[in-house]
Amino acid sequence: MGDEIDKGDFEPEDFARFKEHLAEETELIHELFDTDAFSQRGEVAGFELEVWLVDQNCQPVAANKEYLAALNNPLVVPELSAFNIELNGSPTRLAGRTFSRLRDELSATWRDCNACAETMGYDLVTIGILPTVTRQHLTPSHMSGMVRYHALNDQVIKLRDGKPVVLDIDGDEPLHLTHDSVMLEAAATSFQIHLQCKPEDAVNTLNAACIASAPLVAVAANSPFLFGHALWEETRIPVFEQAVSLGSKHRQRVFFGSGYANHSLYELFQENLEEFDILLPAPLNDPPSSFCHTRFHNGTIWRWNRPLLGFDFDGQPHLRIEHRVIPAGPTITDCIANAAFYFGLVRALVLQRDAMEKHLAFDTARGNFYTAARHGLKADLLWSDGREMSAERLLLDELIPLAAEALESSQIPKDEVADYLGIIEERIKRRQNGAIWQRKWIARHGRDFSRMTAEYLKRQKSDAPYTPGVCDT
Repeated sequence: MGDEIDKGDFEPEDFARFKEHLAEETELIHELFDTDAFSQRGEVAGFELEVWLVDQNCQPVAANKEYLAALNNPLVVPELSAFNIELNGSPTRLAGRTFSRLRDELSATWRDCNACAETMGYDLVTIGILPTVTRQHLTPSHMSGMVRYHALNDQVIKLRDGKPVVLDIDGDEPLHLTHDSVMLEAAATSFQIHLQCKPEDAVNTLNAACIASAPLVAVAANSPFLFGHALWEETRIPVFEQAVSLGSKHRQRVFFGSGYANHSLYELFQENLEEFDILLPAPLNDPPSSFCHTRFHNGTIWRWNRPLLGFDFDGQPHLRIEHRVIPAGPTITDCIANAAFYFGLVRALVLQRDAMEKHLAFDTARGNFYTAARHGLKADLLWSDGREMSAERLLLDELIPLAAEALESSQIPKDEVADYLGIIEERIKRRQNGAIWQRKWIARHGRDFSRMTAEYLKRQKSDAPYTPGVCDT
C-alpha cells in the first residue's frame, strides 16, 4: 500500500465509484488469467525491510520525515509510524550468486542509512518488536504524515463503530488492553520477501508459501516481548492481526488465508472484491489496465502470504507472492539467510511430483503457523501423512536438505547455498534465534529493556549471524 492519496474524507459516492472500478479491473484480471497474458519471467526475488529509528538510549524516535529528507534515497520510504522506515531491494533473478547480490545491495543501502542516522544522533534497529516501545509511543501524534495512514486509522475506527482496538494475547505473561488507534500495528516490523512466479507455478507457489510459513516463523522468530510482557516467540503475528481488526461484523483483514488456491490466483482477487469492505476509496485516475484500484484495495488486506499484481520493466503484468511472516533482523546477513531458506523451501515444495497440499490440510498448515509463532523452535508441527515432529528435527532432518537441493537445481552455486543455509542450520543446532537470545538476556540480566536493546544493537552492527561467540549471552 505504498501510494499516497489526495484526501482522507470520503462520501458514499466515493465508495460506490471505487467499487465500480474495482469490479471492472477484477474482470480484466480474469481475462489475463483466461488468456495466459501474465509475464513468463518467473524466479525473481525482492524484499522490503522495516526498520526502527532510535536515540542513544534505544528509545524510538519519531523523526522519519526529517531523516528521509536528509537521506534522500528512493529505495527508503516511510512506514505507518514516524519511528519506522522501509528499505526496498531491486528485483533479482534467482540464479547464480543471487543471495550475495541481495546481501550486497541491502548492505549498501543499510550502510548509507546508518551513516545518515549517525549524523543525526540516531541508530537503526532491525527487530520484530522493539523492546523499548511503549503504548505512549503508539499514538496518532506519532503517525507518519501521509494522508493514507490517517485515513486508514479513521476508517478502521469507523467500521468498529468507534470502539477501541482490543489487544488480547494469551502468552507466557498474558496481555490485555484497549487502544484508540491502529498504531499498535507499528509495533510489528518485518522482512517481507517477494517471489515473482510464472503463471503456471503461481497456485503451487502460494500454497507452498502457506505450508512453509510455520517452519519459517519458527526458525526466524525475533519478537518475544511487548510492553514488558513475555508473550509469543513471534508476538508480531497476534499484534498485527488484532491491531487492524474491524470487529466481529467484518472479515479479518490480517489472516492466514481462507484456504489453498485451487485453479488460479484469480480466486483471491475475486475474494477481495466480494468479501472485503473497501477501506480507502481514494480517487485514482489511472486506466483500468494499471489495476490501481485492485492493487490499492489488495494493499489493505494483509494475508500472511499475499498475491500481488505488478509490472515488468516492459509493462507486462506479472504475479508475485509476498511472504510476510518473517520478522526484521537480527542482522542483514540473517535476513538474507531467511530469504534463502524461504526461496529454497518453496521451490522444493513446488517441484515435488505429488503436491504437498494433498497431504497437509490447509487447516493443519494454519494451525502449524500459529503454533510455531507461539513456541518457535520448541513447537511440535504436524507434517505430511499425519506425522508430528519437533520444529528442530523437521528443519534439520528434512527441510533444510530439501531447500538446499532445490536451490542447487536452480543453478545457484553449492558454496552459496551452503553459506546461507548453514546460517539457518547453525541457528537451530545452537537453539539461538533472535527470540531465544532476547529471552536468555532478560533471564540473566533482568528486565532492563533499554540495556538489552543496546546489547542487541551492538551485536547487530557486527552483521555476524548467530554463530558461536557472537550472540551468546
